[in-house]
Amino acid sequence: MTALLVLDRLTVRYDTRDVLRALTLQVARGELVALMGPSGVGKTTALRAVAALQPFDDGQIVVDGFALRPGPVPPESRLVPLRRRVGLVFQAHALFEHLSALDNVTLALRHVLRKARVDAETIATQLLSELDVGTRAAASPRQLSGGEAQRVAIARALAPDPALLLMDEPTAALDPARRSALGTTLRRLCEQGRGLLVATHDAEFARAHADRVVTL
Repeated sequence: MTALLVLDRLTVRYDTRDVLRALTLQVARGELVALMGPSGVGKTTALRAVAALQPFDDGQIVVDGFALRPGPVPPESRLVPLRRRVGLVFQAHALFEHLSALDNVTLALRHVLRKARVDAETIATQLLSELDVGTRAAASPRQLSGGEAQRVAIARALAPDPALLLMDEPTAALDPARRSALGTTLRRLCEQGRGLLVATHDAEFARAHADRVVTL
């Protein structure tokens, strides 16, 4: 399989402490890779580095041909190609409380990809419907259940149509039924040709739904 994401000896330091040391892994299109390990070993840091929200000190990150080098995070003007390639779903969803579910999903489409409002809303409406939260488009984040908020966050991450989806502890606040439904959703995204890198403590979820597990 062709690698969609390549991490080559990724190293991140805070002061003199290595948070990540020479992490090497690949994610292919159509593959779900679970990134596991105890709290504090750098799982979230790795996701943030791939999404260019976190500088790194050594190694290389390549996402579908777009390379990130060690040093400060590049300015956003240089990251538009990456924003088209990568979507990130945060552990706490990080939806904007003053915006509706629909408006949360249109953000990147309107402000990064510069799509007209009507086009952005068409795409957002379709994604929310596909993720079974279409009827919640007008709701604010505080009116959503945990599972609904997560699906809106996934829709927001998918709005620019990224090839790679990153997820941080997606099952942390879900009951078993919702965990199973999430796994089905993620497998469907893989079948569409996306690659998924999921940081998780949930060994049962990883066994049930991941193609491979990388342990830090």
